[in-house]
Order: sequence, then structure tokens, then C-alpha cells
Amino acid sequence: MFDIGRWQEIFQSIGKNKLRTFLGAFTVALGIFIFTVLFGMGNGLKNTFDKFFSDDATNTIFVRAGNTSKAYKGFKEGRRIQFENEDLELLKKELGTRIEYLSARVYKGVQARYQDESGTYTVRSVHPQHQFIEKTIIDKGRFVDENDIRNKTRVICIGRLVEKDLFKNGNALGKFLELDNVVYKVVGVFSDAGGDREERNIYAPVSTIQLIYKNTSDIDQIAMTFNKDIGMSGAQKMVSDITKILKEKHFIARDDRSALFIRSVAEDYEQNMQLANVLQMIVLWIGIGTLFAGAISIGNIMVFVVKERTKELGIRKALGATPGSIVGLILQESIFITAIAGYVGILIAMFALSQMGNSLEDYFITNPEVNTSTIIWATIILIFVGALAGYIPAKRAASIKPVVALSED
Repeated sequence: MFDIGRWQEIFQSIGKNKLRTFLGAFTVALGIFIFTVLFGMGNGLKNTFDKFFSDDATNTIFVRAGNTSKAYKGFKEGRRIQFENEDLELLKKELGTRIEYLSARVYKGVQARYQDESGTYTVRSVHPQHQFIEKTIIDKGRFVDENDIRNKTRVICIGRLVEKDLFKNGNALGKFLELDNVVYKVVGVFSDAGGDREERNIYAPVSTIQLIYKNTSDIDQIAMTFNKDIGMSGAQKMVSDITKILKEKHFIARDDRSALFIRSVAEDYEQNMQLANVLQMIVLWIGIGTLFAGAISIGNIMVFVVKERTKELGIRKALGATPGSIVGLILQESIFITAIAGYVGILIAMFALSQMGNSLEDYFITNPEVNTSTIIWATIILIFVGALAGYIPAKRAASIKPVVALSED
């Protein structure tokens, strides 16, 4: 039940201790401000990692060849490892359903020309499933398909910025583009979350580029995604199996670390998110520690309040006030001061985060923010801190004997 008399007493007590109340409230407000801002910046760090890895599927594995560093089975060290189409078929056979999508990559720098416009771009020749590995967004037309691979057709899917560079405001779909004086038909235009660099690429069927430029089955890189059902431990086992399969195929020593380079985006993503979570936990404990410092400050205020009101509390008890009512009075004042100060700190922190926006992207902080659940937990912590701050002086006030209280100066 709302007791206006009790609230009047609380405000009178605050009025008599303005400076001490302000300093204690300031400590609490500063603590929750630091907690909220640092927690929001921790979320901003996570947002940066999400943005960084959004260019590719997070279950992606890339395999690149290098040079051997050790002699093995009659082969000299320093031998260049060259992947071929049959490596893809071997992986597909050995790994089975653990593979979700699989594609080769062959890179070629070309001079592109359309009418009077020209520019230098990278052709990334791939299989159709590469669209899902790279998260390529088709804006117009289509990506390369299996018929293109089978028939070695001269078709390309160009990036949004390639269209803008060479076709200006025109529509590239269905037009013919020269790449190193070889004519290709534009069958699609794509965009990519990776940004400008990705959107200045050109995709072509891998079989077409192999035929025109090399007349071999050589490939530069293998890209794949694993079936997410196998989990992180399954993905790690899959990376180990890929290493074993390819080393046996190309006669590479087991302990040769420079002949194959395998990068698992999932592992990179998980490690970075673990780092972000650790930093956020550190921030959490710093914030909680600051709040408890505020609790000590509020507790000190309440000790002085109890000291100054000793006689009054003794009279109350003599007139029949219960220990519970005295504890409730002190706790209510403590929680009230803490809650008001805390909410002020939260509001200022939320405003500060909104003003930051994306201004800290150079420091890997993107859109720092706190969600509703964080605010709810912060509120619970505030109530707990306020109750903790007032409990000890409240217990002391409740234990005062009327005779002792009335005899104190």
C-alpha cells in the first residue's frame, strides 16, 4: 500500500543529506553508465565481426595450395602443388554428405571493354554452387549454371560496379562484353555484402576459363561449405580429413605445413566471437564492481542517516514500531536513491550510444547498442544493489533499543 507519510520522511531525509546523497547517487549513475556503454561497445565489436564474416557463409572452408617444404616419396622439396578438377571429385567422394556446397576457383586478371569504356577486373571462374558459398546476390538475370559448365559457354555474371563502370546507366543484361578480346554474353548482374571490391569481380564458368586460357583442368583454389548438422567438432574433423586426403593424393609429408593452407571461416568466426564474449564478460564485471562501489557509497549515506535519526527511531520503537517497518523504511530510501540514479545513468548511456552510431568503425566498433534484456538485467542489478546498500544500516536501525537510543547524544 502507498504510504505518503513514509515517502515524506524519505524526501526529508534526502533533503537533510543533499551532498552525501548526490555523491552516492553520482557513483551509482556513473557505474551503470560505464556498464551500459562498455556493454554496448562489446555488442558493437560483435556487430563488426558479424559484418566482417557476412561476406561468406560462416560454414565455409577454403583450400589453397603452396610449395612443399620437405622431400617426400622421391619428390623434392620446393615442389609447387597444383589442384585439378579431379581433386574436387575426390573430395566429393570421400567427404560425401558432409559437404554442403563445393566449387573450384580459377582467377584471371582481364582487360574488359564495352564500346568506348574499358577497365581492368578479376575474373573468378567457378561452379554454380559458388553463389551460395560467397552469398552472391543476383540483382538481374542469373548466375552461371551446370549447362554453362558442361557446354563451356562464354557467359559471365558481372558485379554491380562493373555494370556501372562500363555500361554507365545502361542495362548490361544480354549485352556482350570483351574480356582480353574474347567476347562473353552478360547473363547476370550481382551485388555482394563484401562491398566494392567484391562487386568489381566477374564470374564465369570454370570450364570455359580453363579451356580458353589454360586448356587444362588446373584450378587455383577449392571453396566449400560443410553441412551445419556436423557441428563445430565435425567441421574440425572435416578439415583434418581434407588435409589427409589431399596430402596423400599429392604426395605431401604429413608434417609439411607449407604445401596446403586450409582456412575454416567457422573457426575464425568462433574464435573472434569468443574473444568478444570474453571482453564483454570483463566489461560486465567492471560494471558490476563499479555498481558495488556505488552500493558502498549509498550504504555509507544510510549509516549516517541511521546515526542522525537514532533518537527518532528509538521513539518509534517505544511507540510500538516493529523492526520490519524500520527495516522497510531504510531499505525503501536506499532502493529509491539507487533506482533514480541508475535510471539516469542508463538514459545518459543510451543517449551516448545512439550518438556514437558508426563513428567508431575505425576502432572495430559498429553500431554499439544494448538490447531490452540487458536493460532488464541492469534494473534487477540496481534493485539488488539498492537493497544490499540499505540492508546493513537497516538491520542496525531495527536492533536499536529505545532506552539506548534516547540516551544517545
